[in-house]
Amino acid sequence: MSTTQIVALLVALAIIVAVALAAVVVMRRRALRQRFGPEYDRVVADSQNRSAAEAELRERERRHAQLTLNELSPQARAQYATEWAAVQARFVEQPAGTVADADALITRLVRERGYPTSDYDEALAHLSVEHGHTLGHYREAHDIYLANERGEATTEQLRQALMHYRSIFADVLGEEPVPATDTVEATRTDEVADTVEPSGTPDASYTDTPDATDTPDTADPTATSGTRRR
Repeated sequence: MSTTQIVALLVALAIIVAVALAAVVVMRRRALRQRFGPEYDRVVADSQNRSAAEAELRERERRHAQLTLNELSPQARAQYATEWAAVQARFVEQPAGTVADADALITRLVRERGYPTSDYDEALAHLSVEHGHTLGHYREAHDIYLANERGEATTEQLRQALMHYRSIFADVLGEEPVPATDTVEATRTDEVADTVEPSGTPDASYTDTPDATDTPDTADPTATSGTRRR
């Protein structure tokens, strides 16, 4: 075999290896996108580069694999659904307190499933592995909860927070808790009806979220302050 033929063979082998490596990268990237959903794009946007973002997501997968997660019994699911129904029913008269109660309820559910909850950001990182498609709802809701603590949240924002909490609650619970009540639906003002998306339609940023057509659609009483961030 001549020197030219050897060089050509080595070049061909190098090309084959490069193509194979590129295919592996694409497959791994596709798997991360499918698993993390909108959370993938958020981490990429917040990172120096895509490789660093994907390394962080893989590290989340590694830490998540070390958790011992618990499946809820049918009785526990039913109890949580009952508690959510009670929270939802209180919104019309106590919007600020209801949002605080919703935040506490989702925290308790997350903890019972086996996720650490002592640190909010750590909890989000763990949840993102299996609930990345609805995690944006949790962030939106918790941000409004904190704004309410500072006295800066409007009643409409509190209503939206309850909608967001309901999406992440249903995802972690594994089923829709309860439909919106007729009383809650009937008390919505005309102004809200004209300016806000239907309660079951999530924000465009969360097109991959599970169906939430039963999301509460509530009135706009005056909001009050909330509670401290955990």
